[in-house]
Amino acid sequence: QVQLVESGGGLVQAGGSLSLSCAASKRTFSWPHMAWYRQAPGKEREFVARIMWSGINAYYADSVSGRFTISKGNAKNSEYLKMNSLKPKDTAMYYCNTSNVWGQRTQSTVSS
Repeated sequence: QVQLVESGGGLVQAGGSLSLSCAASKRTFSWPHMAWYRQAPGKEREFVARIMWSGINAYYADSVSGRFTISKGNAKNSEYLKMNSLKPKDTAMYYCNTSNVWGQRTQSTVSS
C-alpha cells in the first residue's frame, strides 16, 4: 500500500504564493502519474494538476492554468506544486493522489 505524506500550504493574502509537496512511499508502475486535487467547503473535490512520474506531461485544470506549476520533486517519488497569484477561491483542502491513494490533505487559505 502506497503512503503519501503532504507538506506545505498555510495562509496567504490574495496575490501571494504557497507551495505544496507530496512524497510517496513507493512508486506503482501501473499508475503513471501523481496529482493534486482540492476540496473547498461545501463543494466537491476537484482536479487541480497532474504530472508523470518522469516529470513530463504536466496537465492543469483551467482554473489554475498559468498560475500553478506542478513538478517532480527533488526527493525520490515526490512532487511539488507551486501556487502563484492566489485568489480567495483557491482556498481549499489540497489532496495528493497516486495509485488511487489519497494523502492526508493540507489546508491552503487565501485571504482577500
